[in-house]
Amino acid sequence: MNKDEILNIFLESKALLEGHFKLRSGLHSNRFFQAALLLQYPDKAEKVCAALAENYKDKGVEVVISPAVGGLIVGQEVARALGVRAIFADKENDELVLKRGFKIKPGEKVLVAEDVITRGGRVQQTVDLVRSLGGEVVGIAVIVDRSGGQASFDVPCVSLTELELDTYNPDDCALCKSGLELDTPGSKS
Repeated sequence: MNKDEILNIFLESKALLEGHFKLRSGLHSNRFFQAALLLQYPDKAEKVCAALAENYKDKGVEVVISPAVGGLIVGQEVARALGVRAIFADKENDELVLKRGFKIKPGEKVLVAEDVITRGGRVQQTVDLVRSLGGEVVGIAVIVDRSGGQASFDVPCVSLTELELDTYNPDDCALCKSGLELDTPGSKS
């Protein structure tokens, strides 16, 4: 799947939004990739995540973990494509933890899956959680990297596409200064 095909799926599903958005990172942006609008279509989710999984099919992945909530469907579909189990980490007091009987065995090869990264904080928390449980992180798989090269990890990170979207600190945001209404998309809306 090439980048034009991926962008076309984003546009078909109306997942690429324009306006004035507050990101989970606290930064503001004039565009927002709302992965849930893409992932609501099982056929599109399966296709996009299968393409993402191709990058890890020969890496010995035994389990895919994703941070809740945004990465849940991505993790499930990537795991399906790889033929392995899918688990997710819950947020508790702004930390990620395993609940619901999920386990990671020492030495188990784990792939971290997420929908979007901006700064990579939630993905890094997931990597740290896996390691704290003795798992071996073999890589990170994300649909969209919107970090502009700012998110970096000590394991391979593969994204289907990079979206170079402008971001602004709230104090210097031209969109705020122009009076454009601020939207907080994602799991908070």
